[in-house]
Amino acid sequence: MSVTTTTHLNFRGSAREALDYYQSVFGGHAVAVTYKDAGNVSNENEADWVMWGQVVADNGFHVMAYDVPSAMPYEKGTNPFFVSVRSEEADEISTLWQRLAAGSNVLRPLEPAAWAPLYGMLTDRFGVTWVLDVTAPYNG
Repeated sequence: MSVTTTTHLNFRGSAREALDYYQSVFGGHAVAVTYKDAGNVSNENEADWVMWGQVVADNGFHVMAYDVPSAMPYEKGTNPFFVSVRSEEADEISTLWQRLAAGSNVLRPLEPAAWAPLYGMLTDRFGVTWVLDVTAPYNG
């Protein structure tokens, strides 16, 4: 079993541009799943915004990104990132989730999502927002 942590950057409408830019700088492969792709459109003007994206390069660079929907608070430069904890093992992520969730504000319970077998988000007692998920290959 192994766990990885990745910086998960937050934007409002510019995640795809940022991912393309980081790919041009660091190389690798960029993936962007839109709210429309995931069947999770709550505002038609944001259907093509990135719900889940990443750049992964052979040199070890890895960054994730998404566009914070307008229904959620967002101020550029405030809470600009999450810490993403990922594993291929559901049991490992579930155990870490249980430990981290104690005393935390659960923003989204750990459960299946359109893009991952398990996905959850919480803010711990120190104000750090964590995203935990079980990795799955993207078939887009």
